[in-house]
Amino acid sequence: MKVLKFGGTSVGSARRIEHVADLVCKSLERNIVVLSAMSGTTNSLVEISEYLYKGNVPGAQETINALEGKYIATLSELFPDEKTRNQAASAIGRSFALLRSYCGAPLTAAGEKEILAQGELMSTAMMQCLLTSRKIKSVLLPALDYMRTLDNGEPDMPHITSHLRRLIDLDPEAQVFLTQGYICRNDHGGVDNLKRGGSDYTASIIGAVLDAEEIQIWTDIDGMHNNDPRYVDGTSPVRQLHFEEAAELAYFGAKILHPSCVLPAKLHNIPVRLLNTMDPHAPGTLICNASPDGTIKAIAAKDGITAIKIKSGRMLLAYGFLHKVFETFENHRTSIDMIATSEVGVTVTIDDDSRLAAIVDDLKHFGTVTVDTDMVIICVVGDLEWHNCGFEARVLEALAGIPVRMISYGGSNYNISVVVQAGDKVAALRALSDRLFNGK
Repeated sequence: MKVLKFGGTSVGSARRIEHVADLVCKSLERNIVVLSAMSGTTNSLVEISEYLYKGNVPGAQETINALEGKYIATLSELFPDEKTRNQAASAIGRSFALLRSYCGAPLTAAGEKEILAQGELMSTAMMQCLLTSRKIKSVLLPALDYMRTLDNGEPDMPHITSHLRRLIDLDPEAQVFLTQGYICRNDHGGVDNLKRGGSDYTASIIGAVLDAEEIQIWTDIDGMHNNDPRYVDGTSPVRQLHFEEAAELAYFGAKILHPSCVLPAKLHNIPVRLLNTMDPHAPGTLICNASPDGTIKAIAAKDGITAIKIKSGRMLLAYGFLHKVFETFENHRTSIDMIATSEVGVTVTIDDDSRLAAIVDDLKHFGTVTVDTDMVIICVVGDLEWHNCGFEARVLEALAGIPVRMISYGGSNYNISVVVQAGDKVAALRALSDRLFNGK
């Protein structure tokens, strides 16, 4: 059994939904197909929630009507047969009825989660109708019947395993199983979600609990590229990555894969393959526990970074200084991305500045604090064991003409990270590609 996840762009129009159905029907091996919401749907649902929070019911109703019009048009293209079209319309109609039901009262956090779940529910409803019209025995596995998180937000793996296996065993004749990505129930039983990009996480969790042969993530690009094609010309797909390399790239900005997706697959040694829905014959990228040695694989960039330097003349041999610094970030529930230390100070980076003022205020108890905003982390990933002589030198040579605020090397065997100003990001990405991949 394989797990096939199709993202929002893969099901973003009637033509693309039909194409996904074609791919699913080519291999009827009782695979599990995980679907995201149609592209743009989750953004519309967020907008509806924002209107309702502000008490702007007409704004919410107008957005609901526009979204419903998009889906009605999609159904008209997908289903020439009136009977099937009416069945699909009835299925998605339940979601729009629920959305309108929230227009009569103040919105709660629980109501918002239920609103955000409707995109995935509608995409799987349409796909099931389409597969049924093609005489394919598809079975819907409602994610809300098995996918559950604990009070810390982590997946409840024993619960998911037992409930999902039971649902699958109920239909031994099924040719394909459909389920929703992203959505789940929390430990109180309420509708919740796995955050943005959570459909990747859903697929990885399912693959892990079922010991799947492979997890396939289908998107609109041929695998993970060695640099960001939006800014750098001539990028190419990386054919194979180690799980650790993929995790670094996903965390530091490679948008094709959600960072949470890697861990369940890695722990259960389930290969992950990144494939292109628009070019299904392309080899894509294979992520597993093996990778070619002695090579630099790819570059990624993470925007919206803030660098904070805490300088203290008393740091030399000062017991507990670092503990106090890190405890400050822990108290404000703010994660640190990178760390650099010297004899008299420490610099860290964060990507969440919502508590920046309070953090800086607390850090001033320990030393002089300097803040640099609008920075970018650029991460170079590959086989970067310390004994591979010259790799770190090539990275720094490429950036010889660009001011570098911070460098991190040695914390991982798989990456070198640098911090530059946002205005230097594109120049840095291009310079690194030229030096590392193009031999310039």
